Amino acid sequence: MVVQQYRDGGGARAVRALAVAGVIAVTAGCFGGDGESGASDGSGRRSVAADRPLDLLGQAADVLVEAGGAETRTSMETAAGGTRVTIRAQGAYDFRRQMGRLKVVLPEDAAGADGHRPITELLAPGALYMKNRGAGVPDDKWVRIDTTTLKDGNLLTGGVTDPMAAAELLRGAADVTYAGKSELAGVTVHHYRGVADLGRAARAASPQSRGALGAAAKGFSKDAVPFDAYLDEDGRLRKVRHRFTFSSEDAEVSVVSTLLLYGFGLPVTVTLPDEDAIYTGEIRQG
Repeated sequence: MVVQQYRDGGGARAVRALAVAGVIAVTAGCFGGDGESGASDGSGRRSVAADRPLDLLGQAADVLVEAGGAETRTSMETAAGGTRVTIRAQGAYDFRRQMGRLKVVLPEDAAGADGHRPITELLAPGALYMKNRGAGVPDDKWVRIDTTTLKDGNLLTGGVTDPMAAAELLRGAADVTYAGKSELAGVTVHHYRGVADLGRAARAASPQSRGALGAAAKGFSKDAVPFDAYLDEDGRLRKVRHRFTFSSEDAEVSVVSTLLLYGFGLPVTVTLPDEDAIYTGEIRQG
């Protein structure tokens, strides 16, 4: 895990190392509020409230694939030693191609200075591309990471949980309870709370996601990932919050990753960089 590689002697500094180094780490060891299935409400669409929770959550990723593209906002809050830092991102994701483009904004430093340029990230099956990586990488070059080699399967490394991986995690849902109906950004949503098992999710995932989730199932010390998921009347995932916890050498670290989805049907174009645009030199950590 990143905190183990970026030791600086204290929980507060360690959590900053996790949040900042986690979004720019490139080694394989590195790793915001809240019936019966298929029933119809008479309008030709499925009635979410009538579905069995496990069936509904297990189908969430498939429903997103049917929906195609969507806009997304994410946040990743890390806490250790009484210190909290948050990484935010915004962009768009194509669930059919399992590809996305996001701009990731790093937190201010300990002195309150905002000296970090936003990082552009491209998400693709089995790969993460980052630009404006800094620390010795030329401005016109991309860093590419094989996410199947990451101990967290890119659930945390990029500072963004891949939207498809976040949905696929729900395939491993258990102990699910229905927490009621509410409204999110003017849309009626149904709130489900439960715990996802990383190993079960990896085995049930699509082929494109299986490798990364399988790596996460092996890399995390705990397979259980508590979540809150909010689905609209059409079964589309509108919001999901996962809570990851692991132990570092200095403290127990909690990472809360939140994904918001909206603007479904949006055309999403993601062009991956050519091989000559990939940086192959040494990466300086810092």
